[in-house]
Amino acid sequence: MNGKTRYQAPALKKGLEILELLAGSSEPLIMSDISAALGRSVSEIFRMLQVLEEHGYIARAEDGYKLTNRLFALGMSQPPIRDLASTALPVMQELARSVGQSCHLAVASGAEMIVIIAIEAPGLSGFAVRVGYRRPLHLSNSGRILLAFQSPEARAAMLSDIRSASGDFDEAALLTRLDAVLAAGGASEPSPMLTGITDLSAPILLGGSARAALTVPFVAGPASKTTIEECSLCVRQAATRIGNAMSPIRQASSPAFEEQTA
Repeated sequence: MNGKTRYQAPALKKGLEILELLAGSSEPLIMSDISAALGRSVSEIFRMLQVLEEHGYIARAEDGYKLTNRLFALGMSQPPIRDLASTALPVMQELARSVGQSCHLAVASGAEMIVIIAIEAPGLSGFAVRVGYRRPLHLSNSGRILLAFQSPEARAAMLSDIRSASGDFDEAALLTRLDAVLAAGGASEPSPMLTGITDLSAPILLGGSARAALTVPFVAGPASKTTIEECSLCVRQAATRIGNAMSPIRQASSPAFEEQTA
């Protein structure tokens, strides 16, 4: 087919381009900005925006258009993610109570990790990551967990996605870091975003590969009920509990689940 797709769906392509553009923007975009970024006329963009808004995929505000959580909700409704979320939630709630810290669960999405569950710390203090938060896999503790605990083939594919999305990076240094994470069975790293916070992460393993990463952004202080070492152990124990509870679900699941977790 000479490198070209066999079938063309221009309207669908325009809609997907708009969704991808809004997903990659940190701020709402007005119609003229979307038109310029995609190299399409305002009239083309207007029609597509109307349809996407009508179906609830985007929302319009005074400062422009932005994504709604509809796509996220659709992804969460898939059996593999739904089963993971329902299994992890009570364990994560117990973890947050026992250590006096917030925690979150992240999965891989292309070249990024995305937070699908976030539990706030009990009490009046603590730091919580919002649901839907994204960050490149190689630049986050959760992402490096998701990269480290994979088969060589799966890791190579994920690294290829990162190269396509992020361009050049020090792959040799990253691989050395991933090997250390794998050998340690988890990772403890200062937060790349805020000082005074240490991300404590552990993999939720299914069939030897990380299906998700469980992380506590540890904040030292009077509200914490444990030391950082004790909290790290609690995170790993919680991740193991979730993985063990997921195993029977995985064995009874459809082939589609196996494809998504391969």
